[in-house]
Formats: sequence, structure tokens, C-alpha cells
Amino acid sequence: MNRIDSRTVAPAGMRALFGVHSYLHSQTDLPKPLIDLVFLRTSQINGCAHCIDMHSRDLLKEGMDVEKLVLVPAWREAGALFDAKERAALAWTESVARVADTQVPDADYETASSALSEKDLVDLTIAIGLMSAYNRLGVAFRLPVAAAGA
Repeated sequence: MNRIDSRTVAPAGMRALFGVHSYLHSQTDLPKPLIDLVFLRTSQINGCAHCIDMHSRDLLKEGMDVEKLVLVPAWREAGALFDAKERAALAWTESVARVADTQVPDADYETASSALSEKDLVDLTIAIGLMSAYNRLGVAFRLPVAAAGA
């Protein structure tokens, strides 16, 4: 069943979200692959096939090995495959993306803030919130998945 195309129905709202996206890529010190890793993990948690597909493709284009990509959901068991900053960002992503369940405990904050600057931590949290909004649009309106030929 075809659903609403949010870009057509609410272009100003979608442009506003894209403004946050532009901020993340132009006014932060976060490397694009780290942002895309956080986007991917957030999308996996939220179950947005469109975004999982898109950010997986982005990470592959940026040079991430497929062996690493497939281990993103199990990054804690992947050993040194993920560096310290990536592990901190992924742990923070999981805690913040599941805020209703986790309430983002002090231990998670302490771990993240020991590996990331205050600005990076705020910017990563903005990235998680932005992707969560995009995920909700993608799931609610059934955005097509490129891998499915849509």
C-alpha cells in the first residue's frame, strides 16, 4: 500500500530536518563515517529498513569493510574491530535511542563523556534524535528500500 510522501506533503518540515543533517556534516568535528555509523545503529534499533539500507550503502562507499558492517549490531562482541571512539558512540547511541527503556543512566553518560568531548557528545545526541525522527517517517510512510529494487 502506498502511503504519504512526506517530502511532497510537508516540504518545509523535511527541509528543516535536512538543516539539522547539514549542521552535522558542516559544523561539527564528527567524521562522516562516525555519523553514518550512529545513523545506521539508530536505524537498526528503530527497525527502519529504508535507513538501514541507505546508511549501510553509505558506510560501504566510505570504505567500511563488509565484515565490520555486518557486525554493527554485535559491536560489543567484535573486539578491536571498532575503535574506542566508535565503541563509545555506539554505546551512547544504544542508550539514547532506547531512552524510554534506559533513561540514559549515569554510567552510560560517564562512559561516553570519558571518550568524547562535550561538543561531540551533544552532536552525537543530535544525530541520534535526527535519525530517530527520520526513522519514524520512514517506517510510518513505508519509504522504499533500494535493495528491494524500489
